[in-house]
Amino acid sequence: MGRFTSNRRDAMQFIALIYNDPALLDALPPGQADEMMRGCLAHADQLKREGKLLQSRMLAEADTARSLRVRNGRMQAFDGPFAEAKEVLGGFNLIEAADIDEAMEIASQFPWARTGCVEVRAIQDFGEVRRRVGAPPAQHELDVHVAA
Repeated sequence: MGRFTSNRRDAMQFIALIYNDPALLDALPPGQADEMMRGCLAHADQLKREGKLLQSRMLAEADTARSLRVRNGRMQAFDGPFAEAKEVLGGFNLIEAADIDEAMEIASQFPWARTGCVEVRAIQDFGEVRRRVGAPPAQHELDVHVAA
């Protein structure tokens, strides 16, 4: 797990992948999904002010997705998500936290765990991955070192 430069000392980056069960969302009483979204946005705004939320994005509906596989040099494209699943990926939050426990606490405050699942994973430092596999630094990494 990589450590990143941050405003917070010893902070790590984590991705919180938001999976929703469309059937559970559709079963909510009228207006409750919008109420949940307002609460989610208020929570996100607070986390941004605290420097704990770096990025947040909501994905388009799963039925607009396309998936692909390349096997034996040939690409196969499919409509929809890769796998048939009850829960579909709906978005993500890129957060900073001291450790996985703090990241889980932050993620637990988003309402979507009630209508699906929130998966939390540490983000790996691509610079470290490049060094490990012997790949050259990315151009932006070179620019940072030249500017320093």
